[in-house]
Amino acid sequence: MAKNIQAIRGMNDYLPADTVVWQRIEGILKQVLASYGYSEIRLPLVEQTPLFKRAIGEVTDVVEKEMYTFDDRNGESLTLRPEGTAGCVRAGVEHGLLYNQEQRLWYMGPMFRYERPQKGRYRQFHQMGVEVFGLQGPDIDAELIMMTARWWKALGIADHVSLELNSIGSLEARAAYRDALVAFLEQHKDVLDDDCKRRMYSNPLRVLDSKNPDVQTLLNDAPTLADHLDDDSRTHFQGLCALLDDAGIAYTINQRLVRGLDYYNRTVFEWVTTSLGSQGTVCGGGRYDGLVEQLGGRATPAVGFAMGMERLVLLVQAVNPEFEPTRIVDVYVIASGQGVQSAAMQLAEKLRDAAPQLKLMTNFGGGNFKKQFARADKWGARVALVLGEDEVATNQVVVKDLRNGEQQTLAQSELATTLQALLA
Repeated sequence: MAKNIQAIRGMNDYLPADTVVWQRIEGILKQVLASYGYSEIRLPLVEQTPLFKRAIGEVTDVVEKEMYTFDDRNGESLTLRPEGTAGCVRAGVEHGLLYNQEQRLWYMGPMFRYERPQKGRYRQFHQMGVEVFGLQGPDIDAELIMMTARWWKALGIADHVSLELNSIGSLEARAAYRDALVAFLEQHKDVLDDDCKRRMYSNPLRVLDSKNPDVQTLLNDAPTLADHLDDDSRTHFQGLCALLDDAGIAYTINQRLVRGLDYYNRTVFEWVTTSLGSQGTVCGGGRYDGLVEQLGGRATPAVGFAMGMERLVLLVQAVNPEFEPTRIVDVYVIASGQGVQSAAMQLAEKLRDAAPQLKLMTNFGGGNFKKQFARADKWGARVALVLGEDEVATNQVVVKDLRNGEQQTLAQSELATTLQALLA
């Protein structure tokens, strides 16, 4: 017997019981995005490798260790996208969407990073990303954060996430801070672990992200980025904080928050949770005003964020017991008797014409009423429609509420209106 082929480690199947939860969450996210006027953009899974090296940074963990990169048959280096912002900028430049224009875009789909799989973090994972181009004030930064806060309320997780903010300033301000931080770290090499020593010269701001408690203690005495901010960045950040205060959105200023990708400037933020065990980031982003020009376009202000869907799904399931996934089936049609199956199928088609939003399944394979009702329960149907020879002869149908057991016999012409009211 041939050996079974299994999924690649860290690349998971999502079965029907999972996808109904995802669909419900995705529907809420999309509804809120639409209410703010954001438009969907769909991007390729594969891009030219230099796109990510130029955008993310040669000395980031993503580029150095995590990208799935390969040569195609023409010898061109291609990479499965590890994040969405670079591809979104590439598409905007390529199609002339950005210069002197305002764009509010969102995308959703799989990303790929080669790292150790763990709960909520996989080699193929899914992100929703939101990107805004052409607006440079702190007000759009605030709107993005306010929109995410609306998501948390709609998903019932608002009490389980908290907002962390920082400003990492301009490129020039960061360069000055970088020199001060390196000088400090050089004096304390004996405390640094190997990872921090490696990053100390190539990407020293990432040392601020270290999970090593000894390094974090050391950093209490390190120079701070806030002391090196340029005036424009400081004013921008103060404006953002004032807008969030006015909106009643609580936040903590975390001066060690820098994000892991090189393209960020000024505002950076993360929504974090401790409800999944150790602290984890649910959503994070910030400004990247230099990236469009860096990738060949004209200078364009930009801000955005990305959210890991796997972690969000886990969080909703962990903390919101009232969350109801989308039903696979609303109505199940049960039929028994000579020639009744054809009549049941015709009735189902008429209902789909009259009420397209109904999720309706017809029983196939026969079986007595008990077996058919068991199938209706298996599919999670709310209502059963029962047809026998008498109902077909009189153009009637029995409507049974599977939650409370109540049933009524109706003319088939009244059925669509009754079902819509019953399932509202």
